[in-house]
Amino acid sequence: MPLQIRPLTASAVEALKPSEGRNRRVMVGGERCDGLHIRLEGKSKVWALRITVEGKRRDMGLGRYNRKAGKPSAEIWLDQLPSSQVAEQITKLDGLSLAEARVVARKLRLHLREHGTLASPASASGRAFAPSRREGAAVKLGTSSKNFRECASAYIAAQQAGWKNAKHRQQWVSTLTTYAFPKIGDVEVDRVDTALIQEVLQQPVAKGKSLWVTKTETASRLRGRIECVLDWARVNGLRDGDNPARWRGHLDKILPAPNKVRRVRHHPALPYQEVGRFMRKLNAQDVVTARALEFGILTAARSQEIRFATWNEIDLQRQVWIIPKDRMKKEKEHRIPLSSLSMELLRSLPRVEGVSYIFPTVRGGALSDAALSKRIKDMHDDEIGSNADGFIDPRQSRVVTVHGFRSSFRDWAGETTSYAREVIEHGLAHGLRDESEAAYQRGDLLDKRRKLMEDWAIFIQAT
Repeated sequence: MPLQIRPLTASAVEALKPSEGRNRRVMVGGERCDGLHIRLEGKSKVWALRITVEGKRRDMGLGRYNRKAGKPSAEIWLDQLPSSQVAEQITKLDGLSLAEARVVARKLRLHLREHGTLASPASASGRAFAPSRREGAAVKLGTSSKNFRECASAYIAAQQAGWKNAKHRQQWVSTLTTYAFPKIGDVEVDRVDTALIQEVLQQPVAKGKSLWVTKTETASRLRGRIECVLDWARVNGLRDGDNPARWRGHLDKILPAPNKVRRVRHHPALPYQEVGRFMRKLNAQDVVTARALEFGILTAARSQEIRFATWNEIDLQRQVWIIPKDRMKKEKEHRIPLSSLSMELLRSLPRVEGVSYIFPTVRGGALSDAALSKRIKDMHDDEIGSNADGFIDPRQSRVVTVHGFRSSFRDWAGETTSYAREVIEHGLAHGLRDESEAAYQRGDLLDKRRKLMEDWAIFIQAT
């Protein structure tokens, strides 16, 4: 008689965590659900069913855990499916809730008792779901393997709705198409191993030097994206075992850390003592890009945040700019207190009916990043043409950038004021590096930052 497991509740499953950072398996119990368990692997939770096929005990992957998946309609739909179709149909779901996983487990066990296999008549081959060749590995869902390219496309299609913008998707497609697909695109996803990952990351790209050395940031992002695709494949039963693209405890033993490979090159920034001179030149120019740059410097905001700023984000009464989380790098709402000078600038701007952007193009769209950069470059060239110094980062001998003014603000605040570090970092929408410190610092220090931004505006006017 099988060991009777006390059935877990949905809230108990939701609360499950890895034990001391290690992977573990927890049996969840339930009527006629013998062998149903959830694997806790890092931050993911994956359903599996322990079964015996042809005298060998194996774990059959059922897909990822999804607390919100359990709508009654989905549970009823699964319960009404013929047992022979369940294994195929669950691959189309966005994970399984506890209730749904129990329905699936009962259906699969019923089919196994009646037929001795887990064959799906809807498959092209009609063959049974065969156990993995690897000892102790999970039985795979589906009837045919997928190559890495197909899995990457499926992952992107599944995730892109939650990404901030089309540019993020394009970056995924571009890096995988350029560097990964030529090496592993046609390789079956369950055959992608550490050696192949190394081949991708260390492929020669310039003068015989590897991608990891010459384009370290790109290579690091590529590694993370490959890791995500392989995790998706494992959760969907298309591969087993550890992820060969994972960094900690694996590739970090083979490759040098990204921050050790090449010195970080910072955005060219103007010394804070020169920002006032730049602003006076900027103020004399009657173009929208000049106003956008002024606003960005006064608020220490990022280029994207400035260019896509809309009037409905501005609370004129409270003098606060509220940037929604879907426009922020950290995907967290950010409030920026507006100084008197920032408010004066906003009140001077024309508002065009039907146009939501604060700094629109002639056609009412958002400014491009290149437009702001060009304004700086043109101002620099004009200065040089007048035998002036131009606007150069003295440490890099390069023309300053939009992002560089955030560094100017940071240097000014750190070197000339007594504001606490966390106040300054909040002003730049930076997360606190110390996680324990961040856990206690719940607010955004708006009132303290209001004084900081007012002092910044006063400093700019005075220099």
